Amino acid sequence: MELLFIAFGALFSIMNPLGTVPVFVALTQEHTKKERAVTAFWTAIDVLIILLLSFFAGKYILSFFGISLNALKIAGGMIIASSGFALLTGKFREHKGMKRKKVQEDIHNREAISLTPLAIPMLAGPGTISLLITYNQEFNLIKDICIIVGAMLMAALTIYLVLKSAHLIVRFLGASGINALSRIIGFIVIAIGVEYIIASVMSIFSL
Repeated sequence: MELLFIAFGALFSIMNPLGTVPVFVALTQEHTKKERAVTAFWTAIDVLIILLLSFFAGKYILSFFGISLNALKIAGGMIIASSGFALLTGKFREHKGMKRKKVQEDIHNREAISLTPLAIPMLAGPGTISLLITYNQEFNLIKDICIIVGAMLMAALTIYLVLKSAHLIVRFLGASGINALSRIIGFIVIAIGVEYIIASVMSIFSL
């Protein structure tokens, strides 16, 4: 049970669905309530597929490129910490490349936005993928794998509920409220990234 909450907490913090709320609202202003729910549903499904692929294909990716687990954890920790700094400084969208002119034009010309930009890169970015590849190497027992898959399902369900309620959340919290929450989550994400780097460095020196 502890692993479930740890994995879910890490996934939720790194993906930060609350930080995606303003983008979702901006992209679905002209949609009906039903259309927004459908977009939120397919975004959650796309994210879940990406999470599952990242977790179960992780060892093959590492083997193909000859990357050690410690190297991946250090690189992943740096990426995760970078995402945390972006949240903490209010530059999450720039960090994800969401404010580039050509990207914005492409976004508004898309009929389907669930896969890009919502699932990738807003939610399931490099930090999330590297975290799951690390989990793949650390947890090999069937019980642990099932727990982590359960955490992914919980994360996907949370994303669906948050995005489905995005317009209500914006009305209730406002831009300042969402910004404050994102900064708090950003601090947690930085701590997760630093923890991965410290654990990897300690592992290297203990060899």
